[in-house]
Amino acid sequence: MQTRRIFFSRLAVDSQIGILDHERGARQPLHIDAEFDVKIHTSRKVDDIHEVLDYRRLREAIIDECTRAHVDLLETLCDQLQARLLADFPDVMALRLRIGKPLAFADCAAVGIEVTATREVTA
Repeated sequence: MQTRRIFFSRLAVDSQIGILDHERGARQPLHIDAEFDVKIHTSRKVDDIHEVLDYRRLREAIIDECTRAHVDLLETLCDQLQARLLADFPDVMALRLRIGKPLAFADCAAVGIEVTATREVTA
């Protein structure tokens, strides 16, 4: 099976996330790096957006999931986002998500969580 990789680098999303008092009810930026290994359909027509996974749809799903409601932990957000992306996009065979909180600490660019997942292929 052939795959193609779609990636996002530092997608900025304002999200309601965190366990601290000052984080509740407020938005803070998240930076999201994501990679998607997408199944290539060999019978596809050349240069037709309907024959490939439109990365605009992936971006919309990421933003929607990250802005939907307050989440306490980055771990929870990563798990929810991973589950949604695998459920909504059957051509995604594997993914890597890295979500960073750039304002968490003054002495580093960001702190965050990274998750990877591979779709189980049934023969």
